[in-house]
Amino acid sequence: MGKKKFNDQPFSYHQTLELEVATLTNLGVGLGRVALPGDGQEKTPADSTQQRDPASGWVIMVPFTLPGEKVRVRVYRNHKNYSEADLLEVLTPSPHRQEPRCALFGRCGGCQYQHLAYSEQLKWKQQQVTELLKYMVGVEFPVAPVIASPKEFGYRSKITPHFHAQENTGAPGAPLSTASGQDSHDLPVPAVSLPPIGFLKPGNRFALIDVPTCPIATAEINAKLPEVRAKTHQRLAAGEYKRDATLLLRHAIEGVTTDYDAVVHEQVGALKLHFLARDFFQNNPFILPAFTGYVRAQAASSGAKFLVDAYCGSGLFALSCAPAFEKVTGIEISATSIKFATENAAANGITNTLFQAGDAAQIFAGLTFPAADTAVVIDPPRKGCDEQFLTQLFAYGPRAVVYVSCDPATQMRDLKGFLGAGYTLSAVQPFDLFPQTRHLECVITLIRPDK
Repeated sequence: MGKKKFNDQPFSYHQTLELEVATLTNLGVGLGRVALPGDGQEKTPADSTQQRDPASGWVIMVPFTLPGEKVRVRVYRNHKNYSEADLLEVLTPSPHRQEPRCALFGRCGGCQYQHLAYSEQLKWKQQQVTELLKYMVGVEFPVAPVIASPKEFGYRSKITPHFHAQENTGAPGAPLSTASGQDSHDLPVPAVSLPPIGFLKPGNRFALIDVPTCPIATAEINAKLPEVRAKTHQRLAAGEYKRDATLLLRHAIEGVTTDYDAVVHEQVGALKLHFLARDFFQNNPFILPAFTGYVRAQAASSGAKFLVDAYCGSGLFALSCAPAFEKVTGIEISATSIKFATENAAANGITNTLFQAGDAAQIFAGLTFPAADTAVVIDPPRKGCDEQFLTQLFAYGPRAVVYVSCDPATQMRDLKGFLGAGYTLSAVQPFDLFPQTRHLECVITLIRPDK
């Protein structure tokens, strides 16, 4: 199959433009607008400055730019109602622009905000939650200021570098400079003897950038990474890998492990937990005491006597909240997670919790807590809650729900269902578990007045 033909409307391939960045999207990408010929604004040559009306014009998405910046860009893709472009040069920088700490920033897809001062990262994340509420849900509600991570760098306790089994080229070249005039989509890839081990390039589902060190990972992970990379390169050279694979480096109390099946330990305040290294667990341990403490306070403030943790995992929220309730039940489809949660309760001397394996079709079956005296904590995967789960939750009808989400967009989608089921929004609190990236955790509290 031949290469897909470039759509040259409204811009030709590699047409350069100058524009002002108006805002950031919730993907961390700069958004600007330019006038098109025939839209009532002055027509301009293909390679010159485009005049724009701040409230109208064709949308151009440009990664690694900041609001208020005037930039020169080069178009590489046209969509139905917007275009994507590479940053060639920052003509007028934002006063909040800073030098990225990582030399790979702009070519590694892991971070989006290293060029933005941390205090401003927090403001934009707050604004993005506010806008999602307004435009996705139709609700204007005060979003609390984002609670910052105690660490801006060196906070990630887990990374998962990838590599291609048969690839022998693709190590990174020189970093993209905002004044270089280079186009990251057309830079030649130098041939090297070692295949890249790292993360996906921005906007690419397959191409990897080699990452020998990661400044958002803990110092202990970075100390272990050279050894892990060297062993992986040796195994690749020996032909041991027949398929692409993903490594794991998990930093826990006992140190850094690369064994997916190792049992690791983590401490959150006074709470000690153990679980498999491959299992999901929040990977910024430095903010977890404040994070879990807030969830506990919100659930308890409803006046409920009982708590259900509906995606309990190894028991993080259930056990953190247990002292504030008469009884707590944790529900989880994974039997292995239930085993660890039960063991974690015993290890911490917590006696008012019960963990049970839930069936997807009957999640709340056997639950004896009266709904009017029960709060529910939910922390679903990034895709949010499925319709079957929400139907069962609304049928149960607890007094309050504390909804924790790593993707506010899917959370806002689900929020419409809660409002339709009679719940009211009482608090929206973002937490920055992922500094330097577009990601955040958002906790919303929902109360059912009739309960």
